[in-house]
Amino acid sequence: MEAEIRNIHKKYARKEVLCGASFRAVSGSCVGILGANGTGKSTLLRVLAGAARAERGEFLWDGEDLLKNSALRRKTVAYVPQGTPLIEELSARDNLRLWYEPEVLERSLAEGMLRELGVNEFLNTVAGRLSGGMRKRLSIGCAIAREPAILLLDEPTAALDMPGKDRILRYLDGFQRAGGLVLMASHDPWELALCDAWQMLRGGVLEPYAYTGDRETLMRDLETP
Repeated sequence: MEAEIRNIHKKYARKEVLCGASFRAVSGSCVGILGANGTGKSTLLRVLAGAARAERGEFLWDGEDLLKNSALRRKTVAYVPQGTPLIEELSARDNLRLWYEPEVLERSLAEGMLRELGVNEFLNTVAGRLSGGMRKRLSIGCAIAREPAILLLDEPTAALDMPGKDRILRYLDGFQRAGGLVLMASHDPWELALCDAWQMLRGGVLEPYAYTGDRETLMRDLETP
């Protein structure tokens, strides 16, 4: 199946952050959204997730506009922002219970995606006491409760140690292999290496970008107006 982001426009006050952002992606792939700070990467993901309203544009999935069909969007799309929107006073298990039916939760912990994320290692720990990597893994675990086809991620491994990065990136690789589509805002080489294609956001529009793995080139291109 194919996702098409078509002509997304979004402005704050008088500043237009997205000026017709468009690209296509297919199931089983990962697309890296690159761009300097403040160019609108997070805004784009928020629009696609339904957390922000665009002035115009479409987010098509199998011909249906997910920006207009909120029920289908909630079923199809999961969104993990930079922060970790957890209830700090609850344990990891209790946070998950807010999203999962009991039988589905136990099955996923035993043999499903939550097991792959390693969430069962800290189920009884209060969310406010989890490490950054654990919090991110738990946030992803909550987001995928409806078994989405599309996963939107905003710098998913930022500030994590190497074991934390590795656990999340291995999960994302498995998500793709199972046919999921990942759209990821990032400029982290570890994350970008997982991608099949890259889009550079400049001036509110997206352009295909040939990422070579060279960090110096990437940093120079990010600074180019």
